[in-house]
Amino acid sequence: MKRGNHTVNEFILLGFTADPLLQLVLFGVFLCVYSVTILGNTTLIILICNDSRLHTPMYFFIGNLSFLDLWYSSVYTPKILVTCISKDKSISFAGCVAQFFFSAGLAYTECYLLAAMAYDHFVAISNSLLYAQVMSRKLCISLVIYSYTGGFVNAIILTINTLTLDFCGDHVIDDFFCDVPPLVKLACNVKESYQAVLFFLLASNVITPTVLILASYLFIIAAILRIHSTQGRLKAFSTCSSHLISVTLYYGSILYIYSRPSSSYSLERDKLVSNFYTVVFPMLNPMIYSLRNKDVKEALKKLFRLTLSEV
Repeated sequence: MKRGNHTVNEFILLGFTADPLLQLVLFGVFLCVYSVTILGNTTLIILICNDSRLHTPMYFFIGNLSFLDLWYSSVYTPKILVTCISKDKSISFAGCVAQFFFSAGLAYTECYLLAAMAYDHFVAISNSLLYAQVMSRKLCISLVIYSYTGGFVNAIILTINTLTLDFCGDHVIDDFFCDVPPLVKLACNVKESYQAVLFFLLASNVITPTVLILASYLFIIAAILRIHSTQGRLKAFSTCSSHLISVTLYYGSILYIYSRPSSSYSLERDKLVSNFYTVVFPMLNPMIYSLRNKDVKEALKKLFRLTLSEV
């Protein structure tokens, strides 16, 4: 990567603060969040794999979402923890490329996966009698494969276009990881063609899945309104509530960061928002999909009983 007439071999990650005491506090906070993320998502995956009651398409997607969140969080948090306690704030060019690529690929993949989950809810509510036939194992696996393929193909496009920009001035990234806003701020000039690439990727990876999710929920609402009993309506709505919360939190933060022109980037504000969907959100997902779910609670109780009996 070129910076003026020089090759950039590394970047400096400023993180959140230069105060040593506050850095230790942040280290403790991030360590706790990461530990809960690992524990929550791993437990949910184990429950889904071990309990036959959870061997359904809906939990298949939830398990894949937990795996994705484990990977997603691990792209950022270990480096954040090292940056908090180390005087060396640098990240190599290769490390920046890898972090940028995997963060984009996993973020886009999650967008597609949430759209696939919306379709799954639509089939479960509108066509419950044929649910198992429509949402076959082959279709579920195909949707997950398509999600990863679409996510990482588009990540390649974004990575190549971003990391071949001409960088000038300092090579200090005012953020805790390599992302679009701070890297664009380091660029000497951002051509309209690059801005067009950003909007294309936003449309194909965020807006298109959002439209699919909205369409699914319009059909879901229509199906719920056709249910005569109040109890039946509440049960149908509770099936979708966790997914709705997850979609709102994730897509809200993603759209806030990447739907604005590069000239309006505010790094201090964007750091807080990006920290939410990269570090905090993967911790929240297991809670969102388990605390309101009787099947998961029962599976967890069963796991505890088996563990205690073995002890």
